[in-house]
Amino acid sequence: MNTNHKHFHIAILDMYSGVDNEGMRCIKKIITAFGEQEAIPVTYTIFDVRQKLEVPGMEFDAYISTGGPGNPSPVGEAWERKFFNFLDQLLHFNQNRRNRTKKHLFLICHSFQMACIHWQLAAVSKRRKTSFGTFPVHKTLAGRKDPLLNALEDPFYIVDSRDFQVTQPNQQVFESMGAKLLCLEKIRPHVPLERAVMAIRFSNEIVGTQFHPEADAEGMLRYFLREDKKTSIIANYGEAKYSDMIRHLNDPEKIVRTEAVIISSFLKNAYLKTAVPPVDAQLAQTL
Repeated sequence: MNTNHKHFHIAILDMYSGVDNEGMRCIKKIITAFGEQEAIPVTYTIFDVRQKLEVPGMEFDAYISTGGPGNPSPVGEAWERKFFNFLDQLLHFNQNRRNRTKKHLFLICHSFQMACIHWQLAAVSKRRKTSFGTFPVHKTLAGRKDPLLNALEDPFYIVDSRDFQVTQPNQQVFESMGAKLLCLEKIRPHVPLERAVMAIRFSNEIVGTQFHPEADAEGMLRYFLREDKKTSIIANYGEAKYSDMIRHLNDPEKIVRTEAVIISSFLKNAYLKTAVPPVDAQLAQTL
């Protein structure tokens, strides 16, 4: 990809509230690898949303908002208002026809749930039990056509870690917003419950996943092979679940593939759309 090496500025919205996590390391790794692979200068700036009330302005090219702990339903805290204002600001910026170069946003897990609540796209509720591990997810018809997912199999495998779920998509809001449901959680014929929404394209520039596409299979494997983590997972979820996770993390066609494709595809698309004037965007796709 050659677009005269325009500098690519990325904002990372840190939603972890100071809690130890693997996600931030993985996101930084993917961004760095993307810049090296595409031979373009990439920089990122981290905004501590929940602890320092920091949110970026519209001066960045792309935005990644992380997962995080806790209940995604707002309770009126200042950081929530700032985050929701950021979402609306970016959406309105892109809707303004005078802004020819749009802003691209990727929402992960907790951020994804909060966006669904704020834009009233679906219900968000607490699960009966935590979803934790590696699972297959199934594309919808829109998901099979979406450039973010078309390099992945159907179903493809993801890393999931959540106590809450997005269900009951509001079709009227989806249509008015131009949003598309991209994939659903694994099929469970023996469970009489609605399958959770696992990814939504909110607009041409805004997309989000319930799962963790940043999850680093190699790093997670090291983490879960630690004796303390192995003991904890087996105690909470059983030995069969632990064995499945280790097997999926070792399989290059499962978590490794998902990690390599989704966020990198988002970044590449965002870079092409911001580095090349809109009139030339179609030509850029052939580069």
